[in-house]
Amino acid sequence: MEMIFLSAGRTPLAAFPVSVHQHLSACLLPRTLSLVSHHIPAQTPSFPVPDDKVDWDTDWPQYSPVNYAAPTALKKPVWADPEIGAFSPQFNSLDGSVDRGSHEGSYRIQNGKPLNPHGRTGLEGRGLLGRWGPNHAADPIVTRDSTRQRVHHTNSQLPVLQFVSIKRLDCGEWAIPGGMVDPGERISQTLQREFSEEALNSLQASPSEREKIQKRITELFDSAGLQVYKGYVDDPRNTDNAWMETVAVNFHDESGKNSGLIKHIDVDSSLVLYANHLHFLETVAKERNAHW
Repeated sequence: MEMIFLSAGRTPLAAFPVSVHQHLSACLLPRTLSLVSHHIPAQTPSFPVPDDKVDWDTDWPQYSPVNYAAPTALKKPVWADPEIGAFSPQFNSLDGSVDRGSHEGSYRIQNGKPLNPHGRTGLEGRGLLGRWGPNHAADPIVTRDSTRQRVHHTNSQLPVLQFVSIKRLDCGEWAIPGGMVDPGERISQTLQREFSEEALNSLQASPSEREKIQKRITELFDSAGLQVYKGYVDDPRNTDNAWMETVAVNFHDESGKNSGLIKHIDVDSSLVLYANHLHFLETVAKERNAHW
């Protein structure tokens, strides 16, 4: 994956108190991406779900979703569950080293399968995801002040902030460099591991430069981060029985060290990002009293 710093027109922050931001309102996160079958084979179209039929409490006897599981998940890799009936998962709890609890609270179980807390998607089974129920991820939002002197947005007159982004290989969309939480792994470990992997893999750097970058990343992630979101993600891979959840944490690099190897691009709120990553960045901007 390619990685860059995207300049996002946000004000620098001198001494921002670390706090936990409340969940973004569900009304700000329209559940639309999971209603389109991105990356699912064309011969496996999802069942059309009108807005007034999304809620599970809405009676809809005609609902007949397509069942799909990615062939890779059926080959029993370590990151995927077996089919329902082949094992006995403990939903809504810590199941061995796999966290099957949801940031959204308790979710329903129907016919032995968990139900997406945000409603029908038109596709049942696990789809492209590995776990039944919540699939936990972590998204590190790494920001820094622009290297330019007092650059202000032409409309808001606020200085420019930059954030690290990657270009996903599966769909070509720009995204925050996050990843899945491994069984037994702490969120803090996932945040640093995923960012380190993406940063080092994307750069044409010498061994000594990589060592410096890794040291700086460790220092940055040892600092207190600002949690900006924790909950359900409107992800195109979501199905009726499997869905993405994440914890998004902002780490602000006051020094901006070792980032000269990464290309810088100026953008604004019209940027198109994967899933609801743009909402995460909007929250960062508001928390830092910045232009959006």
